Amino acid sequence: MSRKQKANYLDYIPKHNSLFPYEKNKNGSIEIVRKNRGLFNRLAQLLFHKPKESRIELDAFGSFVWEQIDGERDVYEIGKLVKERFGEKAEPLYERLTEFLHILRSHDFILYVNLQKKRGK
Repeated sequence: MSRKQKANYLDYIPKHNSLFPYEKNKNGSIEIVRKNRGLFNRLAQLLFHKPKESRIELDAFGSFVWEQIDGERDVYEIGKLVKERFGEKAEPLYERLTEFLHILRSHDFILYVNLQKKRGK
């Protein structure tokens, strides 16, 4: 990844995808709820008593980042807040943060506000 691409990624503004509700559990961690839909999942629910939803529990780092995602802060600003909260434990900061956000995006848990606007033009 070139330096220019990294700089551009820091300008991305993530927001939660409203299709995936979330809540804070009793441990203080964020749990993202994913409904298990579709024919295969429905059959598995009926035949093997699989759950209708999956809950993905985030660790302390992930939960903190999730709570900073508000549709207004960009990746760079979120990174500064992570650095304030976790200090050296967050290093390598932007590599970890961008990888985590990439995973969230690959599962459609987040969207990027400024990318949606560009596509809409």
